Amino acid sequence: MLQAILAILIGFIILAWSADRFVNGAAAIARHLGISPLIVGLVIVGFGTSAPELVVSAIAALAGNTNLAIGNAIGSNIANIGLVLGIAAIISPLLITSSILKREYPLMIAAMALVFIILINGELGILKGIILLASLFGVLAWTVFTGVREGRDTTATVNDPLETEFESELALDDIMPKAKAIFWLLVGGILLVLSSRILVWGATIIATSLGISDLIIGLTIVAIGTSLPEVAASVASVLKGENDIAIGNVLGSNIFNSLGVIGLAAIIHPATVSTDVLHRDLPVMIGISILLYILLYSHKGEPSLSRISGFLLLSLYVAYLVILGVQAM
Repeated sequence: MLQAILAILIGFIILAWSADRFVNGAAAIARHLGISPLIVGLVIVGFGTSAPELVVSAIAALAGNTNLAIGNAIGSNIANIGLVLGIAAIISPLLITSSILKREYPLMIAAMALVFIILINGELGILKGIILLASLFGVLAWTVFTGVREGRDTTATVNDPLETEFESELALDDIMPKAKAIFWLLVGGILLVLSSRILVWGATIIATSLGISDLIIGLTIVAIGTSLPEVAASVASVLKGENDIAIGNVLGSNIFNSLGVIGLAAIIHPATVSTDVLHRDLPVMIGISILLYILLYSHKGEPSLSRISGFLLLSLYVAYLVILGVQAM
């Protein structure tokens, strides 16, 4: 048991660090190839923060623990809204001014609704996995198209605020050299896989020893750990006053988790989904996402999250963890 706990702690630390290196390396290479900061930010940075969820879930599915993989994806989505945005809003109220993000939120809800429809009969097979991954590629194509269109819009008097924030964050003068970027992309990717294997091993041992289901472990310990990159990215963005990036990271990550992570797990190891996912976890995921919309648009002016809203989201997330803990006993 002690070895398993140490494996999880070490796995989390290496996972968070290697994910940051991997995303930074990928973003730097893309910028050196002449890709615009907006597209790099939306696609590589926005979706890249879900690299830990993707790799951990793939490793879990390869080991036959598909419910751990599903729990990781759904649990991370819930954590991204309740934990990540909750903490970010408490630090500083979040104001959304980007029209791109206002269009991305419905995509997140649509992705979650598709997951619910896909899982409603309790079976997750290869065909359903292909549908989810195909939907993800469609979203990626739309994201790139939107980014290119926004960048070519000569009628706009000012850039979209999200584009301005990404241009500041991803200025070519501040990007690491190409050779260094390739090095960190490779090293970060290798460490992502190794740390994920360590983490999944530790989580499986603890679940077996305590008689807790893989699903619960995925929804709690693993989900929180793989959400660390989103926590770090969103808090750092809030401290810099880049509110649109902070929220954009969460929206992009949730779309990727819903379509990519669950889709890949289904293709690797088809499985029967626990009824708890259908009756408890999916409704919570969709419910807290709808609540986020209500909190953002419950007042006049631009959508925003106040500190009170942040406390509410964080409190609801803690309550959800308590419910999971009680049911696991």
